[in-house]
Amino acid sequence: MVPDVSTGSSTLGLINYLFGKGRRDEHTDPHIVDAWDMVGAPDPGRDPEATYTQLARRLDHHVDLRTRELGGKKPPQHVWHCPVRTAPGDRYLTDAEWAEVARRVVAATGIAPEGDEKACRWIAVRHADDHIHIMATTIRADGRRPRTNRDGWRAQRECRKIEAEFGLRRLKSGDLTAPRTPTGAERAKAERQGKTVTARQWLREQAYAVAATVCNEADYFTVLQSLGIKVKTRTGPESGDVIGYSLAAPGDTAAGEPVWYGGSKLAPDLSINRLRERLPGQEVADRPQYVADPAEAWRHTTAALETARTALDSGDDAAAQGYLAIFGDALYSIASATTDPHRAELRAAAMAFNRARRSAIRADHQAATALRKAAKELAYASSEPGGLAVALLFAALHLARAATKWHEQRGHEQQAAAAEEAFGHLQVGYQQAAAPALADLARRAPRATTASRFEQDLRSAIPDHADRVLADSAWAALTTTLARAETAGHNARNLLAKVAAQRELDGAERPAEVLNWRITAQPSRRAEAARRRSSARVTSSMPAAPRRSAPSVPTRLGERRRHR
Repeated sequence: MVPDVSTGSSTLGLINYLFGKGRRDEHTDPHIVDAWDMVGAPDPGRDPEATYTQLARRLDHHVDLRTRELGGKKPPQHVWHCPVRTAPGDRYLTDAEWAEVARRVVAATGIAPEGDEKACRWIAVRHADDHIHIMATTIRADGRRPRTNRDGWRAQRECRKIEAEFGLRRLKSGDLTAPRTPTGAERAKAERQGKTVTARQWLREQAYAVAATVCNEADYFTVLQSLGIKVKTRTGPESGDVIGYSLAAPGDTAAGEPVWYGGSKLAPDLSINRLRERLPGQEVADRPQYVADPAEAWRHTTAALETARTALDSGDDAAAQGYLAIFGDALYSIASATTDPHRAELRAAAMAFNRARRSAIRADHQAATALRKAAKELAYASSEPGGLAVALLFAALHLARAATKWHEQRGHEQQAAAAEEAFGHLQVGYQQAAAPALADLARRAPRATTASRFEQDLRSAIPDHADRVLADSAWAALTTTLARAETAGHNARNLLAKVAAQRELDGAERPAEVLNWRITAQPSRRAEAARRRSSARVTSSMPAAPRRSAPSVPTRLGERRRHR
């Protein structure tokens, strides 16, 4: 059961919508199921003599009194509106059941507390099988405003109780960090235009994808405009600084004008202030630098994801939340850098994880600086280096699972469900990518004598897990990876001990596969040594800066004597 609280300023306008035919003639048998006073509330759906205007006047009675007290100035945003909809697949409720739902929601939100004779006036209108609309005017009989702080959260909490009592589908509790859902009008418009998502949803995904790759605020707006999205910024009256922005999708208009959506209305973490926390700054130095070895971007990101996974177990919730926020950006970078068929699954994972990237815990984005820089490097990577891409996907898969557990432990039900959904997409993508990669490695396995030597190294390095590793079908692939690591300058025994110590293998179903991808992500020691030598040669060939020596004390004393 989903409540959706909003406010407005036209009582008669909302009544016209609730009792009208709907934007697509979808309203059937509109009528009042409950009200502040079922005798005093005219019902245009049941009484042919009742008019919309009469009902509006009755609802606005206290509003009009307050307006006269204020010298003709009507209280702002005095119309409270809360559609309540059952989940797909739920049974249809009776009018009596919907009446109980309405009474409990207005009581829980502070609109009409139970037993309060001076409460706001309200009605609940049903014009479809699966939902009602509760509307109220937010001036009480005593002239005061109702206490409706956190009314959306309180409505959700009451609906969770109603679901349990009515035997309805149990939805996940929220924490007021979820993005706004598309309105019925937005969904109807998308259907008329033959689109699968609304303009609000499309803009949200584009904004997330762009924010994941750009390095500063100016680039963010520039790239959005290059996609055909209209951008409108709001500046401070004195400073001239940007204090907000709105976006409009191409071709999305109403009465010939673009339909604008504020950044914070798309998602809480797309507001200008939240974006600035994630973007590194305005300096050119923050832009991803050219990397001679394209594989380095993939290695850096894989290592940063492993660090993020460790941060989730550290007990520092602010740092962990910062890593999860940047992990959401990293998923978009991974998807954009991937060219294989599993790219669609990676994009779906990024979209699903958007709900898991934020919670009521304030994120420490500085803690995740290394992951943020690595993810932006990856967005500009020139090629996808085979096995390293699968190793990165493997690390992302396990971080998504860790994120699910982290949110579950803190009672973040919606975020945990979103992380689990992202994990499912990543798992499918990983299986699509890993199967051919492991098969190719197995075909290139070294000869038996080399494999036997690696078995000895394995039993020496991690004796407690050796039998399970050898029994894993990925053992042949692991021998190929170990042979390549030796060619790159690693000692197989030391390397096995090192990667096994990164995280315990007890819970791994495929320990050889785990070790394979951890080793794949290790940098080449020979390549590192060559880079260090090259860097040293460049440094030594640079001309030394001229040294400026400070004058000696005697000289200064001599100068002072001459001035005397």
